[in-house]
Amino acid sequence: MINVLEMLESTAHRFPGKTAFKDTDKSISFKDLTDISKRIATLFLAGSLCEPLKAGSPVGFYMEKSVDALCIMFGAVYAGGFYSFIDVRQPVARALDVINILEPVILVTDAENINGAKELLDKNPRKIKLVDKDELLKMAGRTKISEGLLSGASAGFYDMMPLYVNFTSGSTGTPKGVAVSHRSVIDFTEVFTKTFDINENDILANQAPFDFDVSVKDIYSGLFTGAQVLLVPRDYFSNPSVLMDYIADNNVTVLIWAVSALCFVSIMNGLDYRTPETIEKVMFSGEVMPVKQLNKWKRYLPSATYVNLYGPTEITCNCTYFILDKEYERDGEIPAGIPFKNEKVFLLDDDDREVTEAGKEGEICVSGTCLALGYYKDKERTDAVFTQNPVNNSFYERIYRTGDIGKYDDDGNLLYVSRKDFQIKHMGQRIELGEIEASGASVDGVTRTCCIYDEKKKRIVLFYTGNVDKNEVHEGLLKRLPQFMMPGKTVQLEEFPLNKNGKIDRNLLRDKI
Repeated sequence: MINVLEMLESTAHRFPGKTAFKDTDKSISFKDLTDISKRIATLFLAGSLCEPLKAGSPVGFYMEKSVDALCIMFGAVYAGGFYSFIDVRQPVARALDVINILEPVILVTDAENINGAKELLDKNPRKIKLVDKDELLKMAGRTKISEGLLSGASAGFYDMMPLYVNFTSGSTGTPKGVAVSHRSVIDFTEVFTKTFDINENDILANQAPFDFDVSVKDIYSGLFTGAQVLLVPRDYFSNPSVLMDYIADNNVTVLIWAVSALCFVSIMNGLDYRTPETIEKVMFSGEVMPVKQLNKWKRYLPSATYVNLYGPTEITCNCTYFILDKEYERDGEIPAGIPFKNEKVFLLDDDDREVTEAGKEGEICVSGTCLALGYYKDKERTDAVFTQNPVNNSFYERIYRTGDIGKYDDDGNLLYVSRKDFQIKHMGQRIELGEIEASGASVDGVTRTCCIYDEKKKRIVLFYTGNVDKNEVHEGLLKRLPQFMMPGKTVQLEEFPLNKNGKIDRNLLRDKI
């Protein structure tokens, strides 16, 4: 298998009429998904929308997840391109940064977001075709599939073609586009579904938006096995009763959610309102799961299997897992676990020597088919973290340095400890504190900035100097940063404390939190 479309077509052959994806407005079978995607690909290749889509070209999406979005996504893939979703809730300035890096030929949007998309393109000097998804689907309905165009595109398919690019926080103030190949997704999906016995009888409730790689596990687990994927609207995660009714009414069996989403349900007593009894597997990732909230879930769903998943976007979803087979005390430490099959996970110390003994800390590094292609159009940042394994002097072995610090327990399980640099995990997202600092420094009147993460209170603290008040700084940040990156506290200083090397003394700043 060299292309994810082979998953789709194989499953459509086995279960043609079975529901593949469902949202609050519509559902679609595997057969119909294949058919509509091919029609859309024909439009892309024929140049019916703009210039014909070339192999390896990006199609951008400025809209929320939906069944319609999936049809157009796979249409882009059939045409030899790749897809990239742009978070519609982030500020225009940051979305524009993403557009400038991605340079899509086409930007697909919907009625709800078309004004925001027009504003984006008005501020972008490049020629980008804005396409309304409803108009595109109408055109597809009138279009005959061109097997000749599709065959021509598929003749150039290879497994290291990019499938998607997801943008994450960047330390310089510019987002990083993580490019992931077909090969990586195919390899991970096969291992992931077999490890946890996800099959055609399952119904997965998709929590994550499509610009967040947690969604990859839902989409492609369904495509590979024939399981149904239920798309849960983002707004449902602010209304626990609506959310739990939706999950229970649709007989969901598998949750692969960010920790923050699971905690929302338990903290807001969603399980007390209604317990979805059909759930058999609960998997979580993105940050450390509070044992108190985990135990709430286990109290209501004691027979379910609970799994902690670990791994950054750059290694295609996850590289380790831990099945929770015992009770944990309130202050217990849940391991990141063991590597998935065909993934090499190891620790390196500050001198690039491999760490193997229990209790000793090192940077978590990963090697294998799972590695992303790198950061889109950013060789410098790619080369900084996708490097040769310093322990291997015999042949080329590309690794990804995660920047996470870990250690092994006495049973050989990996434990996550902290971050090595100024990247943090907050609200399920990896955030470069440097991006917040750069955004703060761009506010008129601010002379210098420094960000600290308050682990105890789980909040971002921004320190700054300058002649502008905190409200103005806050307003300036709102124009540059998505909500999940906004500081929980802002502190104005007359001057920064410095260490003996003349650098900002972050330890002294922590005392001011």
